[in-house]
Formats: sequence, structure tokens, C-alpha cells
Amino acid sequence: MNARSNRGSAGRKLGLWLLALLCVPAVAGAAMPQVLGDGQAMPSLAPMLEKTSPAVVNIATFTTFRNPLFEDPFFRRFFNVPNQQRRTRSAGSGVVVDARNGYIVTNNHVVQRADEITVTLADGRNLSAQLVGADEQVDLAVLKVAPEDLTEIRFADSDAVRVGDFVVAIGNPFSLSQTVTSGIISALGRSGLGIEGYEDFIQTDASINPGNSGGALVDLKGRLVGLNTAILAPSGGNVGIGFAIPANMVRAVLDELIEHGHVQRGYLGVAVQGLNAQLAEAFGVDRKDGVVVVDVEADSPAGEAGLQQGDIIVRVDEKAIRRVSDFHSRTAVIFVGDEVEMEILRGGRTRHVTLEVGDSWEKMRGERVDARLAGTLLQNFRSEDQGSGSGVVVTEVQTSSEAWRYGLRPGDVIVAANRQSVRTLADLREFARDGDQLLLRIYRAGQFGYVALR
Repeated sequence: MNARSNRGSAGRKLGLWLLALLCVPAVAGAAMPQVLGDGQAMPSLAPMLEKTSPAVVNIATFTTFRNPLFEDPFFRRFFNVPNQQRRTRSAGSGVVVDARNGYIVTNNHVVQRADEITVTLADGRNLSAQLVGADEQVDLAVLKVAPEDLTEIRFADSDAVRVGDFVVAIGNPFSLSQTVTSGIISALGRSGLGIEGYEDFIQTDASINPGNSGGALVDLKGRLVGLNTAILAPSGGNVGIGFAIPANMVRAVLDELIEHGHVQRGYLGVAVQGLNAQLAEAFGVDRKDGVVVVDVEADSPAGEAGLQQGDIIVRVDEKAIRRVSDFHSRTAVIFVGDEVEMEILRGGRTRHVTLEVGDSWEKMRGERVDARLAGTLLQNFRSEDQGSGSGVVVTEVQTSSEAWRYGLRPGDVIVAANRQSVRTLADLREFARDGDQLLLRIYRAGQFGYVALR
């Protein structure tokens, strides 16, 4: 009995000693730690969290909803529809990334359609926040508050993280005050979830719940690894599968939003598919990772750079391309004006090409976007004054075209395609591929409506 007890005590000490080794980077240089009975240091994340947690804030939004039937004069007049309004409140989290200028990054879905945004700091102060800009395709938004005694968080290199790295999630779940959970990185490059337009998620088993959206996923040094954005929850609660937007993607989109107020994402004009063993054999290459070019637009940056069908892209700038999700995550942070270097394999030889992402995709014929839009002329559109905001404006429609027959008219602003938000021609072309029907949400003469093309 005594020997069994000694073995159990030794096992517990060994476990604590191993955990202490894992946590050394987090507690180095910290205040006096707690100690065990035999004088050993008690491992703790508290010193790191004391420095990092003040950079994570609570975000409360207020939105006013009107009865949509009140907008229809027929219903308003003949059915006496009341002009009902109600205000709703929602909550999420955010991260201070620039204390000097008061910039906070969060998820777009946390602040979308908000009339008022209030930020509560860890010390209890409430600050009014203004929306600087948002990117629906990556689900990011930037807020600005008065830069008064703020604490910011540093970025980690999310390309350097590995499966198995320890991480900590900080946020405000279920409208509670700040909460901390811990876990590991479970997987990298998660995509195909249908959550966002561009997906390259970090998966973690650190508990993430409603209200954690926009909060920080940090490493043991307190650096931002990712921005918590979604959970896989069949039963509505946490099941240990959470997703975060990688810090490198956050930083690139953040800079674009601060500079322009919106994302001027470039379009490369190339469609790809993943390389597999069968394709590698067919193309005569001795590798199984990369993406194969299956289509190139003639007048696009890819076409002008000389990319061809059958080229195998293995690197874009400094990022190795092993699968389609790698390629999409890189294109998510390629903006108008960028110069992109690609390493490709063609005919068994390595080549390098340079793509210049300019404004050549500001206007184009509809058939180049989708065959169902033949007979139209389309142009990128942005307005700060009108309710349409941004999208693609239809400048011409031939009366003999199918687009005219189905109801598309000059002046219509396309703001969504197949229920995906459209800001540019590149968005429209991408989302038009989904499904047999092209469902367009348009803005016309102060009202929104739908046009379905088959």
C-alpha cells in the first residue's frame, strides 16, 4: 500500500515537471510563481495572461430593424402595416492590434449591420467605436476607438505554427466577462466548410463558444496566432472543434482595410485543381503536392504573365503551395497593385513568372464572367452615399439577350450572387459557378430585389 502510494506521488511529480518544461517560455521573467510543497515551481499561464488579456475586448452592437413590409407602399396602404422598429443587442470579442491609433480587429459578422458599436475594455471602461472597414469574404472588420491607455497584442507568424502547438483562446463567451481556455492546434489549412469566401482556418480544441467570435487565439508567449471565428457544434455547444483565421491573413487584410476602408482584392484570372498521383504521372512530374492550372483568362494577369493550362504551381511569393487551400489562402491577400511571383513546373522544368495585379478587371463583358450574363457590360461599383454600398453595376444590357428577358436592366447594381456577397467582378465570377441557377440580388431605384438566370 505504501509502495503504491509512493509510485503515484512520483508519477504526479513527473507529470508536473513535464508540464513545467512546456510552460517555461510563458513564465520566464514573471513575478514570483506559486510553489509546490517540495519547493518546485507551479507551472502557470497567469503571467502571460496578465500581459495579454487587456488587449482582448468585449464588443456590444445595437441594430435597429424595421418591418420590411412597411417599405412596400401596397402593403402599407391596403393592409395598414405599422412602421414597427425594434433594437437588438449582440455581443462578441475583439483584439487591440494598434494601441497608438486605437485599431481593433474583430469578425465582420460581429459588427455587420450595427447602428452602434461599444467596446468594453478589460479594466471596465466603455468606448464608442467606429467601423473603419470590413471584408465579408474573410469575415474581418476593423474598428477604431479613442487611443487612451490601450494594450495591444503582437502578431505571431501563423505560417510557422504546427499541429500540436499549445494555444490559449481569450474572449467573452455568452456575454460573460473575459474567459480563458486552453488547448492545442488540432489541424491547419481547414477549408471547404462554407463559412467564408476564403477559408484557411486553424483548427483548435481550445473551447470556443458563442461570443468568442473575434477573440484572440494566442501562443504561450502571448502572441496572436489567429482570430477565433467559428465552431463546429452539431448540438449547439462546444465539442472541441473551433476555427480561427490565421494571424498572417488577419494582418494583411487589416492593413488593406486601414488604408482603403475596403479590400481591393486582385483577380489573377486562373482556375486550379489539386495535384494527385494520377495527374503527376500524366504530367511527368515526380511530386504529389501543388496545384494544376486548368483555365487561364486571356486578358487577365495570369494570361498576360504567360501561365498556361497544365502548369503546376508550387510556390506563390514565399508561400509553398501544396494543396488548393494553400493557393486560395494566398490569393485572399493579393490586392490590386501587388506584384506576385510564382514558381511553376512546365514540361518537367522549373520556371518563374511574375503577375502584375492591376485595375484591368474594373470593367468587362458579361460573357467573360458567366455565359448567362452574355449581352451585358459590367463594371465594378462603389458608393459611400447610396444604400447599395458596393458591388457590380450593369452598364449595358442588350434587349435580345437572356439577361434582359429574365429582368436585368442597365443601372442595376449586383450585390450578391447565389447568396454570396459581391463586391467586385472577381467575386461575381467566382460565386456564379455555384449551382445550376444564377440568383442575383440587385439594387435598383432605392430598393433590393432578385433576378434569377438559368
